[in-house]
Amino acid sequence: MNIGTAKDWMTSNPITISPKTHLQEAHNLMSQFKIRRLPVAEEGKLIGIVTLGDVREASPSDASSLSIFELDFLMAKLTVEDIMTKEPKTLQPTASLQEVAKMMLEYKIGGIPILDGDALVGVITESDVFRAVIKHCV
Repeated sequence: MNIGTAKDWMTSNPITISPKTHLQEAHNLMSQFKIRRLPVAEEGKLIGIVTLGDVREASPSDASSLSIFELDFLMAKLTVEDIMTKEPKTLQPTASLQEVAKMMLEYKIGGIPILDGDALVGVITESDVFRAVIKHCV
C-alpha cells in the first residue's frame, strides 16, 4: 500500500535557526510554535538539527552546586552549535513514507529534514508518519 511520500506529509518551509542562536531563544521558539526540533541553517544551507531533548539535556540540573549567577552566566554563553547534531540524516521529498519510517527506526530519530537538492524544503516527524498511517490504514 502506497500512502504517499515525504512531500505529502512533511511540514513545508520549517522554521530554522542560526548556529549562533542562544539555547534559551531556541527553547522559546520551540515552545511558541509547539515544535520539538529546529533545523540549523547557515547561509541557507542545513548544517545541523537541534531538538527539545538536546536543549533540556544541556540545561543545568537542579542538583548543580553552582550558584544561580554562575548558571546564568554559563547558559548565556551556550549556543545551538554547541549541542546540535551536525550533518543530520536527510531525505528527498520523493522518499516514500516507508523509507522515512525505516530511517527513523534505524537511526532512532524522531524527525528528518527534507532537502530538495541542497535546499531545506521541509521536516517530517514521527507524528507525520502516524498521521498518514491513521488516515490510510484505520
